[in-house]
Amino acid sequence: MRVLFVCLGNICRSPMAHGLMEEKLRRAGVAGVAVDSCGTGAWHAGELADPRTRAVLAKHNVGLDHRARQLRDDDFERFDLLLAMDRANLRDMTRRCPAEHVDKLHLTLAPIDRVDVPDPYYGGPSGFDDVYAMLDEALEHWVSQVQSSLP
Repeated sequence: MRVLFVCLGNICRSPMAHGLMEEKLRRAGVAGVAVDSCGTGAWHAGELADPRTRAVLAKHNVGLDHRARQLRDDDFERFDLLLAMDRANLRDMTRRCPAEHVDKLHLTLAPIDRVDVPDPYYGGPSGFDDVYAMLDEALEHWVSQVQSSLP
């Protein structure tokens, strides 16, 4: 099982979800799941996550070993579950995705009846805390779904 989180630049929301999902899977004792993240754009390719993202994850004892990268065409085949941070990301992904893989695309917050994870990039640290809280709740549902799909 492979899970990919996708946002715009891959330095705020998707790496936060990436690190948090890995930690939640670890705490749940779920092995054999690869988690990654990327952005629809390449502006930050090769960079570490935003310092505010790393600070929020550290505050919650969540590690992250990741450098930003852009979504690649082969990601649609390689990953089993591709979770977009917002409708714009999902729209960009859907345009590029081969028809046979469209069913793998979802909004990250769908399980908690929300739509978009707001981009905290231009705001202060509290926006990163808010994003963490949303992801924390939604990812509980995705962890359960991943667990139930494993043999």
